[in-house]
Amino acid sequence: MASTDLQQHSPPVNRSTERLTWLLIAAACVVPAVLAVLQQYVQARIGHRAATWQDLTFAGADWLFLGALAPIAYYLGRRFPLAKGRWKRTLAIHILGALLLCIGWASLGILLGLLLHHFPAEGPLGRAYLSWIFISLPWSVFVYFTLLGCMYAFSYFVEARERDAHASRLAAQLAEARLSALRTQLNPHFLFNSLNALSVLVREQNAAGASRMLELLSDVLRQVLRTDQPHEIPLRDEVRFLEQYLGIEQVRFSDRLHVQWSIDDQARDALVPGFVLQPLVENAIKHGIAKRAEAGAIAISARIIGTHLEVSIRDDGVGMAASSRSEGVGLSNTRERLRALYGDAATVTIRTPPNGGTEVTLKIPFHTRTNE
Repeated sequence: MASTDLQQHSPPVNRSTERLTWLLIAAACVVPAVLAVLQQYVQARIGHRAATWQDLTFAGADWLFLGALAPIAYYLGRRFPLAKGRWKRTLAIHILGALLLCIGWASLGILLGLLLHHFPAEGPLGRAYLSWIFISLPWSVFVYFTLLGCMYAFSYFVEARERDAHASRLAAQLAEARLSALRTQLNPHFLFNSLNALSVLVREQNAAGASRMLELLSDVLRQVLRTDQPHEIPLRDEVRFLEQYLGIEQVRFSDRLHVQWSIDDQARDALVPGFVLQPLVENAIKHGIAKRAEAGAIAISARIIGTHLEVSIRDDGVGMAASSRSEGVGLSNTRERLRALYGDAATVTIRTPPNGGTEVTLKIPFHTRTNE
């Protein structure tokens, strides 16, 4: 980026802002002009002589001329930026620009002096003009390259800010695509498991159960396959979806599956990633209920602890170690989604409670629609 033409890559809005800034810099020469007039007046009073209006006019107008010529550095800097591989040519152009500023400044000073009959218009015009050019040269070169440096610094600052904003937009788009891919990954996984359960009921000739499951499955799939859902939804909506999903599983397992709910009222407003709890409940059913003949229970709880929402899903099955459970699609997907949305502020922990079974706990920053 540094080796490209600033004029080519700077956005029009930033170019207008930069031009306005340089006009303000040029206008800032009013300050030294006022100070020069004040200095001329004080020196005259100290020397016990009257300060003529010509003296005061020349002292102030000379600085205003410099301000009027300052945009030379701006336009040459925009037209010929310092670029890798052609800095010698560019430097030569800017040296000529500094000389042009010097000649313009000296010429305006001589013209004003002629009008006011004031130095540097004293003596032969040619010698006075040449003398004033050499007097103005050091200060002109210094001012030109100072202004040029300010312009490059401002341009690079604007470009850096634009790059940061662009990088932030790309990061947000990348996170959005990643979250969408992770959520989409669960759809066929859920659909496959649900259809597999339905096929079992059909093979068992459980027509009533299969019919009931089809009704529930149609409602659940209507939500799962929606593409316009936000990445975060209130916990109450996630719980409502879980109730529909567990209705399907209770048809499958009949009275072998018992569900215990403990959702704090305050927690219901908390935002959670949509479709984040179903894979964990599915794992609890798979490893805590499906692998044994007797009835089992799943406890789902949610509460606010400090600045975090804590959601726990516990089963009373054989436990993680006994079932040799490894992180499958559901759990690894959940970790990735929480990391993408909350970074290190969210955690997923798995433990075996003292009374057996497995408990998966999610901790995410507590926030609602109203406090965003």
